[in-house]
Amino acid sequence: MLCCYALLFSILWIVVWFLRDRRTLSSYKDKYVFITGCDTGFGNMLAKRLDKKGFHVLAGCLTQKGADNLQRSGSPNLRTTLLDVTNSESISKAVQWVKGEVGEKGLFGLVNNAGVANPIGPTEWMSIEDYRKVMSVNTFGVIEVSLAFLPLLKRARGRVVNTSSVLGRLSANGGGYCISKYTVEAFSDSLRRDMYHFGVKVSIVEPGFFKTAVTNLETIEASLRQLWDRMSPETRQSYGEDFFPNYLKVQKFIMNIICDPDLSKVTNCMEHALQAKYPRTRYSAGWDAKFLWLPISYLPAFMVDIVLATILPKPAHRAR
Repeated sequence: MLCCYALLFSILWIVVWFLRDRRTLSSYKDKYVFITGCDTGFGNMLAKRLDKKGFHVLAGCLTQKGADNLQRSGSPNLRTTLLDVTNSESISKAVQWVKGEVGEKGLFGLVNNAGVANPIGPTEWMSIEDYRKVMSVNTFGVIEVSLAFLPLLKRARGRVVNTSSVLGRLSANGGGYCISKYTVEAFSDSLRRDMYHFGVKVSIVEPGFFKTAVTNLETIEASLRQLWDRMSPETRQSYGEDFFPNYLKVQKFIMNIICDPDLSKVTNCMEHALQAKYPRTRYSAGWDAKFLWLPISYLPAFMVDIVLATILPKPAHRAR
């Protein structure tokens, strides 16, 4: 009998969650959303889709070309500005521009989408500047932009959507990318709890592997080649000359087999976080995120280590 009650409760809970999850806001026409990193990829697609739904979209682009192209593709409700998330003065100018656009309404949505991936590779191949380069965008850019826009978000009882990654749950390679996404997870959790009493909601989107401008194979290969060429002869010898091409083969397999070209799987999550009456805390985007990386991240660490050590190429002069 107890099992029957437990099963009934579970079914009822799933039904209630499903119905609650489908409830959306009644109107978007008075909602202003600011998105970072809109030159290409997720941010560019999200800006266009929100524009078509009736949101007032304020898009931050790194380049003038990206801003002009996006401006021409949208309605008068889609406005663009230049934004470098690693530059405090640029962020301050963007905040002042947004204040002029939203007026007393405040900012309903902030989507921290801007990000970089390279350089990635074995940890020993990296320099401290490689870490700073990635984390200045993916970590401190997210934090500084969020802090700068909080007064406007509190005024509108709005919401923040931070783009993390499945590699913010499982550190599968060296470099600053995984570290930066771990920090996005931690920052988002603390921000969500601190903003709870102000009515500001915070969601995290954790995409799997997708084909974007920052994850294309040519860019990754060039980055890896640069890392390999600058290493000392002694370090390169410890890995062996076969290590680089074998490591590159693994990256090609990931790009060609695992990476998903359908970016809408990510923007769908971002849209739900902005238009749902009850946005989720976390969104997993992509089949590999749901059925591969996230389940693996819950395994004991020694099992994950064995799996990754088996998949990745082995140095020529490793410990026996």
